[in-house]
Amino acid sequence: MSALDARNVLRPAPRGVKGLMQRLMFAGMPYAFAFLRRWKPVLKMKGMVLTSRYDDVREVFATDRDFGVVYKPKLDVIMGGQPFFLGMGDTEQYRHDTAAMRKVVRREDLLLLAQQVEMMAEDIVRAAPDRIEVVDTLVRRVTFSVLGDYFGVPEPEKGDLRVWGTRLFEFQFADQGNDPALLAEVEEIAPALRAHIQAQIDKRRAAPGKDDVLSRCLAEQKAGTSGFSDDQIRTALMGFVVGGPPQPPMVVPQAMEQLLRRPDVLAGAQAAARAGDDALLAAYVTEAMRFDPLAPGLPRVALGDAVIARGTGHEAKVSQGDTVLAAFASAMMDPRRVADPRRFDPARAASDYIHFGYGLHQCFGLHINQATLHLMLKPLLRRPNLRRAPGKAGRLRKNGAFAESLTVEWG
Repeated sequence: MSALDARNVLRPAPRGVKGLMQRLMFAGMPYAFAFLRRWKPVLKMKGMVLTSRYDDVREVFATDRDFGVVYKPKLDVIMGGQPFFLGMGDTEQYRHDTAAMRKVVRREDLLLLAQQVEMMAEDIVRAAPDRIEVVDTLVRRVTFSVLGDYFGVPEPEKGDLRVWGTRLFEFQFADQGNDPALLAEVEEIAPALRAHIQAQIDKRRAAPGKDDVLSRCLAEQKAGTSGFSDDQIRTALMGFVVGGPPQPPMVVPQAMEQLLRRPDVLAGAQAAARAGDDALLAAYVTEAMRFDPLAPGLPRVALGDAVIARGTGHEAKVSQGDTVLAAFASAMMDPRRVADPRRFDPARAASDYIHFGYGLHQCFGLHINQATLHLMLKPLLRRPNLRRAPGKAGRLRKNGAFAESLTVEWG
């Protein structure tokens, strides 16, 4: 079936030996990280360098002159060669383009976005017959609906925005093996999404609509503000669709799984939800995400010969061109900087968390995530006797880095 018409958001998981090896790799990663933090904090292997301690991970993220992002080649495929700030270093163009987008993606939008997320999640949970699949039926529906509406990118007539965004996200961030089958889908999806967004630009310019990111971009364009050509607007909206909505269906169900594993913690999160204490609920969900974050780490490339952890007992030289994986999943479990890391503690300091990167390329939508992720679970957590569904359905199933399904019941 064409990727333009596909209804299954995730591609089929690998089967047989390949599937087993993938599952074992992800299951064994926490133990491998614990070993590396203790015995080999900077592991070098044939052009690949893995950093596992908190201080070293933050150093890699923060030292942009030495460790640059690796995203540009695949972004060029997605964006049709148009530059997007995710693929840039700390340049004048990077600062110009991010500042332009902060004019239209505003902090004052967070309250309304939070209200919309909670309202839609409540409607979905209320309509469910005391049982719901969390990944697609709840979180993915809420995320793509609310954020698509906010960005000004509606569902395409011939395609599925959930499929398009998730496939492009996988290609950009999770396709370490450069799968030719995925590339073939991307070469179909990316031009279609570019055309869809350009059609929205043309339509809205002719007949301005409601206040959203697209309408604000067009207002800046009309005012002659630099950074708002059609190419720049289309590319930014593409970047937001690819980098934003696919994230919550990965991390929010994983947070729910972590709460379900700890009855006392689940009870605390439910008490916060029922009391309307959104700050405390957010703390519970943020802490739950620490035990199974968005990804094991993020890659960087050494822009020249460099040194990691200079002056320490594990100081390591890195050669120009080496790929450096900053394992933030490991960093958030490092007892050298995170007190009693195996303990679930919703009162942790914000500095203990590196969920969405750190430094120059910290997630552009970080504040949207912080304002909304917990509210996708709030209506569910308010239900009485919330529990796993019986059998396999009640256990989080993953497809590589992606949460695939988790069903819960209540009442």
